Amino acid sequence: MGNKRYDSTKQWYAIHTYSGYEEKVAESIRQRAESLDMNDKIFQVLVPKEKMIEIKNGKRKVVEKRIFQGYVLVEMKLSEDAWYIVRNTPNVTGFVGTGSEPTPVEQEEMEKIMKRMGRSEPKHKIDYRVGEVVSITDGPFKGFDGAINEVDDQKGKIKVLVNMFGRETPVELDSLQVKRV
Repeated sequence: MGNKRYDSTKQWYAIHTYSGYEEKVAESIRQRAESLDMNDKIFQVLVPKEKMIEIKNGKRKVVEKRIFQGYVLVEMKLSEDAWYIVRNTPNVTGFVGTGSEPTPVEQEEMEKIMKRMGRSEPKHKIDYRVGEVVSITDGPFKGFDGAINEVDDQKGKIKVLVNMFGRETPVELDSLQVKRV
C-alpha cells in the first residue's frame, strides 16, 4: 500500500464490480462516504446508463441500459482512506489502472460518457447488421427481400437494397418494417 501515488486532485476513477451489482456498489460507496464523513474526498458515484428504445412485442419501449457492464465510476480525491473505502466495498473487484495504481479516467472520455448518459434522444436498439438479408413486412415494398446496407441507430431506420427491374435500389425503412428471412 505504501508505494501508491496519491492524488489530491478531484478525478474520476473506474472501478470493477461483479456484473449485476453496479447499482448496489454505487449505493454502498455513497452510504460509506456519507457515514464516514468522506464527502470531501468521495464526490459522485455513477453507474453510466443510456436510454435505448427496445421493441417488445412490436411495441417501442424506452429502457435504460448500462453502458459498461461491471463498472462504476467514482469521482474522488485519491487518498489512502478514500481508496480503502472504495476498494473494500462489497462486490468491488478493484480499480481500473496499471498494476496496483488506479488510473484516472481521461477527461475527454468522461465527457463522452456524460454526453451519452445525458442524451435526451434515446438510441434505437436495432438488432440487424449490415449485410443481413431481411424480408419487408410492411409498406409499399412488402414482400420484397433485400440485404441491409445501412443501419441508423439514432433514427431507428435501416436501408435495404431491394432488387427492382434488375437493379438494386436502396429503400429506407423503419426497423419495425422488416423481419429476418
